[in-house]
Amino acid sequence: MPASRPTHRIPVTPPCAQAGASTLTAPINLLASRPPWRQTFSSLKVRNFRLFATAHMVAVIALWMQRIAQDWLVLQLSGSVTAVGITVAMQFAPTLLLMPLGGMIADRYSKRMILMISQGAAGILALAMAVLALTGSIQVWHIYGIAFMLGLVTVVDQPARQVFVNELVGPAQLRNAISVNSSLFQIGAMIGPAISGVLISAVGGGWAFAVNAAACVFTVVMLSCLRPADLLKSAPAPRSRGQLREGLDYALAKPTIFWPALMAGFIAVFAMSLPVLMAAYANNVFDSGAGGYGLLNTLVAVGALAGAMASTRRPVLRLRTVVGSAGTYGVLLVVAAAAPGMWIFCAVMVFAGFASLTFLTSSNQLVQISTNVRIRGRVMSLYIMVLMGGQAIGGPLIGALAEHLGPQWATVIAGIVPAAAAAVIAVVLARRGQLTLKVSRKSRRHPLLIVRRQEAAASA
Repeated sequence: MPASRPTHRIPVTPPCAQAGASTLTAPINLLASRPPWRQTFSSLKVRNFRLFATAHMVAVIALWMQRIAQDWLVLQLSGSVTAVGITVAMQFAPTLLLMPLGGMIADRYSKRMILMISQGAAGILALAMAVLALTGSIQVWHIYGIAFMLGLVTVVDQPARQVFVNELVGPAQLRNAISVNSSLFQIGAMIGPAISGVLISAVGGGWAFAVNAAACVFTVVMLSCLRPADLLKSAPAPRSRGQLREGLDYALAKPTIFWPALMAGFIAVFAMSLPVLMAAYANNVFDSGAGGYGLLNTLVAVGALAGAMASTRRPVLRLRTVVGSAGTYGVLLVVAAAAPGMWIFCAVMVFAGFASLTFLTSSNQLVQISTNVRIRGRVMSLYIMVLMGGQAIGGPLIGALAEHLGPQWATVIAGIVPAAAAAVIAVVLARRGQLTLKVSRKSRRHPLLIVRRQEAAASA
């Protein structure tokens, strides 16, 4: 940022009031105590968010129907798990390259209008896929091309979607709204694959694309029904030089943004390509067909939904939750790879889904809460670039590993790398924050506590 434009610089505020190294790992206290169960979905009391959430769940169900149909169609047309990974790469490559531009657009223009335009474009792409599939003329290169164009839509859609939640509910309900969104996403991820698996077996995958096109139209209609007067709009960011660099500097300067984003990079590249792995297990290991593929994805979503629900009642945000859940997710993937049968594998994957969503939700919440609202679009675009763009690398990588080493070894690698990264990051944070483990004889629920070394020495 040039020195002549100092008024546009966003101040970097510490994540908590404590000083010194302990601010690296200190929790962000947002609630005085764990909220009662009746407040689990408190953000849905806001009319605008209720409409938005309704459209979101319908859209997610349809999107998962399209995702399962798309991946299975590629697998059937090509006979290659690597080709499924390439499809993932095509969809997320624009995110890896262009997402910061999407953040700038979100900071400058109406988020609601951005979402209406992007959802309209996504509906047109889904309709094109439906026509090609239902007429029997679809080829793999068609799917690659449409997946890439959908990735371009995502570049504009995702940063605006993340920031728009704050305009719908305000800062007091932001955490709950993020958790509710995650819960609804996982409900959709449970229902969508199951419906898609049945639909593919019964009438073919083309109708899944048609359903998604209709869902996009429904989303646009619901967005048009929001009350503009009830939106808590933030002032648009003025045009100035160095805005992308400003967002990057801001993210690098705050531990509560930098460390979750770094951990998200390892998770995205190695452990976020579960649909690719599930396709390999369904086709090559369990021989369960499209129905089994949908079932595997649904069971992962069952655990993920439980993780999203649990996040609505967590009174504090901690870096240790982000890192610990990422490490646990990696370990569970390694355990799943050693499962002797399909049902044990499914049971482990339910727990893996829980750990995965605990990481994703707590990481998203920590980054958003830690970011000044005037720069949140740019910061969230960087975070999404890491999380979704990493899948552009991870999709073909995991697909190739599954095809050449087998699904089990690919799953081991997908789990062991994030688990090792989480362990290293935990050690770094513990040393910088002067933390150590302490055995508590008073609490059966928490026998091991993480405390500062000075406190442990004083109690000893």
